[in-house]
Amino acid sequence: MTEDPTRATARPGSPLHGSVGPADPHADPATNPAMRPVRVPEPEGPTVPTPTTPDAPDPARRPVVTRTRTGGLWTGLILSAVVLLFLLIFIMQNNAPMGINFLAWSGTLPTGVALLLAAIAGLLLVAIPGGLRILQLRRAARRADRHPH
Repeated sequence: MTEDPTRATARPGSPLHGSVGPADPHADPATNPAMRPVRVPEPEGPTVPTPTTPDAPDPARRPVVTRTRTGGLWTGLILSAVVLLFLLIFIMQNNAPMGINFLAWSGTLPTGVALLLAAIAGLLLVAIPGGLRILQLRRAARRADRHPH
């Protein structure tokens, strides 16, 4: 099997998704019973029986609800739709034309559109250097995995 340089490879015993968390996957209390906290026994003495009904759910047997990537995607899509709705309302309410001058260019745009373009430009000023830094760190991590000290 040939080595694909575009894919991150892991050292033996380390996770494929990065170096987050312990190197030993069994060092997790959720998967290793020996690491679970010790429960203090309840004090001995007379106990009062609690009334139970056959229809009452047992709190110790609650169903486990796990989060999934699909659920996260669904939540992200709903939040994005709400943000886009607010942006649309903002642009429609601020439609008065305003003069824009940039270097040798000049023109008119609706106020909402001009502010939206300014916000997008500010986002790019943050996202581009951040993305480049992430690529730089990934490249350094890949080099460190290939040539361990």
